[in-house]
Amino acid sequence: MTPITTPFGMRTTAAEVLDGVDLSGRRMVVTGGSSGLGVETVRALAGAGAQVTIATRNPDAAKPLLEEFPRTRAVAVDLADLASVRAFCDDWSGPLDALVANAGVMMLPTREVSAQGWELQLATNYLGHFGLAVGLHSALRSAENARVVVLSSGAQLRAGFDFDDPQFERHPYDPFVAYARSKTADVLLAVGLSRHWAKDGITANACAPGWIHTNLARHLDKATLQALGLMDAEGNRITSDHHKTPAQGAATTVLLAASPLLDGVSGRYFEDNQESAVVDGGTEAMAGVARWSVDPEAADRLWDYALPAVR
Repeated sequence: MTPITTPFGMRTTAAEVLDGVDLSGRRMVVTGGSSGLGVETVRALAGAGAQVTIATRNPDAAKPLLEEFPRTRAVAVDLADLASVRAFCDDWSGPLDALVANAGVMMLPTREVSAQGWELQLATNYLGHFGLAVGLHSALRSAENARVVVLSSGAQLRAGFDFDDPQFERHPYDPFVAYARSKTADVLLAVGLSRHWAKDGITANACAPGWIHTNLARHLDKATLQALGLMDAEGNRITSDHHKTPAQGAATTVLLAASPLLDGVSGRYFEDNQESAVVDGGTEAMAGVARWSVDPEAADRLWDYALPAVR
């Protein structure tokens, strides 16, 4: 397939991507829309006229956005609890034009599990969003050309999904490996949705927002932040040349969620507003999407593994 290119780049903001795009009448859900990248995603989509529902653990944090965009609403959802996810889906009525799987958790220092017994990073980043998509399938199907956007990360380059021990039950837990696997699972989610739901007119793509200072790094200790080049020896935050603002980080998300440039495009992975090259994953890879992250057989296998949990 010919890689998708757009006129936008690394420094383009979300608002600039949607400049001139009219989303009036479109209904969209953004998970984690009350903080970080989610705020800028909601702001760009609502600013273009969409009616946005913010699915968040803390609806009170969304109050400034609700005041800025009165047609926006916030609903409590805990992605790590499938009962909460199902309640949100059961309460939804009418068509849904876009589901943006933005929320996430990163590098929990110790192994924790969800109410359903899944390792918490995998439960939050992947399973909760899979359950949300499945629960909202009929709403997405009833919309015309609905889209699903799944936020992944460059961390997917570091580890394929481990079907032999997905929950770290037999091997020692590693915070970064667990995060990397969950981000690989997120890309596989987009690939799986594109394979299973194409007949319903639903497209799904994944993206990496890039390096942005957000609350996602709240579980990282000083040593880890320094090892990642995010903090100096004195404890000061480091902002490198490749860091983006939250508004720039949200640009690829809204490109996939609402830009007419992506009509009909599905099952692909984007960064910096361009489709990424497929590369061999590993410690040497610095950009692109790992082959294991877009492997259709792995996507189908993960789909079959997770589906009983969300039904």
